[in-house]
Amino acid sequence: MHGEIDQRLAELESRIAFLDQTVQSLDATVAAQDRIVLELQREIAQFRGELGRVNAALAQDAQDEPPPPHY
Repeated sequence: MHGEIDQRLAELESRIAFLDQTVQSLDATVAAQDRIVLELQREIAQFRGELGRVNAALAQDAQDEPPPPHY
């Protein structure tokens, strides 16, 4: 009887060790993805700012141009 319990206990310990390793691996993956997402968010914010400046410059250039001759 003790042999069966010992075997079951050893199997449970093995499963827990595997699950612990899996959780640690997933945690590292999530942390890496979080860093990537934060960097992408910063880049998007930067691109939005640049796009706003370009749009403002283009709108200003269009206002400075004289109307076409057919007006």
